[in-house]
Amino acid sequence: MQLQQDIPGERHVTEAVAPRGTNQAGMRDYNERLVLSLVRQHGALAKSDIARMTGLSAQTVSVIMRALEQDGLLLRGEPIRGKIGQPSVPMSLAADGAYFLGLKIGRRSADLVLVDFLGRVLSTHRRVYRYPTPDAVVGFVAEALPGLYRTLTPDQRERIGGLGVAMPFQLWNWVQALGAPQAEMDSWRDRDIQAELATTTGVPVFVQNDATSACGAELVFGTGERPKDFLYFYFGTFIGGGLVLNGQLFLGRTGNAAGVGPLLVPGPEGKMRRLFDSASMAVLAGMMEEAGESSDHLWERPDQWHVSERLLRHWVDMAAEGLAGAILAASALLELEAVLIDGWMPTSVRAMVTLRTQEALLRMDLSGITMPQVREGTVGAQARSLGAAAIPLSQRYLIDQNAAARGA
Repeated sequence: MQLQQDIPGERHVTEAVAPRGTNQAGMRDYNERLVLSLVRQHGALAKSDIARMTGLSAQTVSVIMRALEQDGLLLRGEPIRGKIGQPSVPMSLAADGAYFLGLKIGRRSADLVLVDFLGRVLSTHRRVYRYPTPDAVVGFVAEALPGLYRTLTPDQRERIGGLGVAMPFQLWNWVQALGAPQAEMDSWRDRDIQAELATTTGVPVFVQNDATSACGAELVFGTGERPKDFLYFYFGTFIGGGLVLNGQLFLGRTGNAAGVGPLLVPGPEGKMRRLFDSASMAVLAGMMEEAGESSDHLWERPDQWHVSERLLRHWVDMAAEGLAGAILAASALLELEAVLIDGWMPTSVRAMVTLRTQEALLRMDLSGITMPQVREGTVGAQARSLGAAAIPLSQRYLIDQNAAARGA
């Protein structure tokens, strides 16, 4: 099945209206993406369900789903017999229909994952460093790939749809915060990391901002009810964000929309400061080092933090106040249904940050503001690497035309 990069005839829809299909012969690619998107969102669906939800004719839906089944992307379920008519046959996504690589390039570590069509992680490799360099990242991928590929059969390797890369933009501007040599970080200015990784892996490579990718993971792989419009915060070394409007990941003109870190929010004694000076793991690490507690383990595993209770509560409260200020500002501009909070942290800490943020927001003057729901994210610490893998998946198989900032 040939899938084009462009998506002709796509329509923008409102929240109350499901995406509509078209029966024109030239729109098969869009209709296939539409079917796969609906099955991913709703779970197993029968042909009659798809026809009802899209407005496509039963014959068109039958042809599309038969083709997707033949291509190994859809899996036929057991027939469900009703009181009248033919039995209904639900179709679901086939886990081995396609595979994707996701690379997170962080300020303290890199992660390379292999996921199946359902977004399940099949294999993962990780490298921790003091600061990232292009040579270190490309070398890490080259070393890790053979181990990832050994988990797949030759036929499955042919189904790898690409490598998504989630990374902070303009890494050379974070020299002081990372304590890295300026000359080494300046190498990011001139290196085409996308082209180098394409040569190393032999698959299409797509690059996206890391926090935006984490938001994309929530959109594609998240569980539970998915809001149509939500702002997303991800705690990493610094804090980043993403924005979903009308069910679509909003990238902005340069791919850096909802870069929430520089937002000015109330700080101690009412003084304004940037959000990432209140709500970031780097802030917590600095507080720990100042108190004589080692912070090295924070970057190793997200589920095992060893922080004194007093210090952790102080950091959570400070982060929550900053988040509440950012949410208030965003809500004045956008009608947000929800705000989701996630990050490289234990789930218990994520729950604490979310609760404290809710409480801090309620203490603010919300006159003229419709308060969004403040909820925990559902993907967790691996959201950036999973979001990276979701980029080529979205580019090839979903109807979101903003799935990737650029492709090779």
